[in-house]
Amino acid sequence: MGSNSFGKIFKITTWGESHGKAIGVVIDGCPAGLSLDETIINTELAKRAPGFSSYTSPRKEDDCAEILSGVFEGQTTGAPIMIMIPNKDADPSKYEPIKHLMRPGHANFTYLEKYGVFDYRGGGRSSARETACRVAAGAVAKQLLSQHDIQVEAYMKQIGDVSTTQYNVKHLQMSPVRCPDTKTSEQMVCVLEEAMEQGDSLGGVIQFSITGLPAGLGDPVYEKLEANLAKAMLSIPATKGFEIGEGFAAPSLHGSEHNDEFHSAYGKITPSTNRAGGTLGGISTGQPVVGRVAFKPTSSIRQAQQTVDENGKEAKFQLPEGSRHDPCVAIRAVPVVESMAALVVADALLMNRSARLS
Repeated sequence: MGSNSFGKIFKITTWGESHGKAIGVVIDGCPAGLSLDETIINTELAKRAPGFSSYTSPRKEDDCAEILSGVFEGQTTGAPIMIMIPNKDADPSKYEPIKHLMRPGHANFTYLEKYGVFDYRGGGRSSARETACRVAAGAVAKQLLSQHDIQVEAYMKQIGDVSTTQYNVKHLQMSPVRCPDTKTSEQMVCVLEEAMEQGDSLGGVIQFSITGLPAGLGDPVYEKLEANLAKAMLSIPATKGFEIGEGFAAPSLHGSEHNDEFHSAYGKITPSTNRAGGTLGGISTGQPVVGRVAFKPTSSIRQAQQTVDENGKEAKFQLPEGSRHDPCVAIRAVPVVESMAALVVADALLMNRSARLS
């Protein structure tokens, strides 16, 4: 199985399965001299870990990362950084009764068609468990970006048909669904609880922003900043849509409404608005890069569903008692979106060093 790596210079390769002994990531291309310790990585992992609220999977994983290489006396050496995260609460027994069935909304069918074999224990490589590796790598990327005063933030903008236009970082930290608006957070909880009572699930939209970016990051034609962000976000399990700036609302605007006019202040040229979302021609403008990622409803639901077995025989699919799943996968994906954005920008930052002589 190929395609387990992401990035050009700041490159990551993830490994491991949902119910294997461990998962992890190898980071290649991180510059030497970056201060780094496991506490920073584990702080980020705690944001993604299951069980932090009643609206996430009850699986108990401490997600305690261990740096195995590439760091000496608290600093990166320039060598590959290998990070391992043990799987301590794996329970593949719950998947035994359904291992021969095509799970609706899951990758069993496509993996079997492609490889002829599928790790039914929680989905193996197709599981969202793999995203812990991305968050660990993203923690390293964030430390690199902080050296350049670049910040990445994400939050839950929408669950089901409930959405917010408000942002308060204090509310974000207190919300069980990662929403920065108290009233909307409560409404999200209500619709989520209703879906859970029905044995169903909901999807969501996560908004991210990248601030502090200099103008000039991103490489046309095929390494555009937003193109790499789109690929990064759509590589996250359960994603179904990506937009930047005005996104899919842009076609309803006139050019005169959508264009960001320029002005000059203190000898610096900048756009006066940011409808483009922080890029032009695939290159950063210096404005915040703002985008949104759509997540489908969680595929694992308690309701019985029609399916077939691996031989094509009609069957009913029902999750075994005690199965552990998120009613809305987007909630725990907020730090994953942040991490993938950080990885893209870290890579673009390093690539930009070769753009011109001075």
